[in-house]
Amino acid sequence: MNVQFKKGVLEICVLALVSKGDRYGYELAVKISERFEVAVGSVYPLLNRLTLDGLFSTYLQESSEGPPRKYYKLTDKGRGHMKELVQEWQTFTTAVNAFIAEGEGEGHE
Repeated sequence: MNVQFKKGVLEICVLALVSKGDRYGYELAVKISERFEVAVGSVYPLLNRLTLDGLFSTYLQESSEGPPRKYYKLTDKGRGHMKELVQEWQTFTTAVNAFIAEGEGEGHE
């Protein structure tokens, strides 16, 4: 998948996954990688930025597999931001799909 596509959708994917339940960074990277390849290192700077912006709160939880894990929890501000992004995404993809349909319909028979 195109790198620019991934950069544009990574934030909305992270927000959507955390909206379903608190998650830790590596877990998010693995979950997203099930659908498209993403570097684990690209998730952490995004999580830090979203936390600084007040979209996530964090807490540590003990892990049986090593050191405590930092979990990310969506704040009310984060939930509102996610809803805005989802609406923008749906408008955007509808427009892009319309252009694709127009392009496929012209002279490609």
